[in-house]
Amino acid sequence: MKNRSYNHYCGLAYALDMVGERWTLLIIREVIPGPRRFTDLMDGLPGISTNLLSERLKSLEQHGILKRRVLPPPAASTVYELTPLGHALEPMLLELGRWGSQFVPPSREEAALLPVGSYALTLKTFFSPEEAQDINETYVLHIDRDVLRVRIAEGEINVQYGEMANADLVLHTDMSTYLGLLQGQMLPDDAIAKGLVQIEGDFDMLRRFVKLCGMPGTGG
Repeated sequence: MKNRSYNHYCGLAYALDMVGERWTLLIIREVIPGPRRFTDLMDGLPGISTNLLSERLKSLEQHGILKRRVLPPPAASTVYELTPLGHALEPMLLELGRWGSQFVPPSREEAALLPVGSYALTLKTFFSPEEAQDINETYVLHIDRDVLRVRIAEGEINVQYGEMANADLVLHTDMSTYLGLLQGQMLPDDAIAKGLVQIEGDFDMLRRFVKLCGMPGTGG
């Protein structure tokens, strides 16, 4: 793989040398909530080729941003996960996502809907810590075939892949409805009434989740 550099004596240029290639930041987006297999990354990055994904993963490993690990049996799968150097990119990705949200078109017709894990950063991007100071709740989100677990405690939010035992709220829905709730295009009351969302837990928690994590202008 050919290494290219701007050769500018500038921190931003050196950062772009490492993560400025096409797809690279989106790969990092996929692994922020937790380790991912190669096939998981392919699912979350529609349009990337297997060869290009392999190349980008190799580059991120070489720069110490990602590392590979083999899960213990019975899984025994190879997964990719962030190193501390990679995790340090999260605040920048949140700010970049917040800035980029102003350019997202209102219609999703011409863009691919992604698995829920690809939108894990969306919850963190628009989370309202000042309104969550006295909240201590856990949520499990079953969106289509994928699962996220979310913990909100004392003004902080944590989002990871996978199930969680004894969650305060368990939600089942599809991706279109989920995004509609976060974008304020659908109210929780209407989604429940139409059978688009099923929950286990207190309905007020769903309203609160949408209020705390929804995009600006949503109220739940």
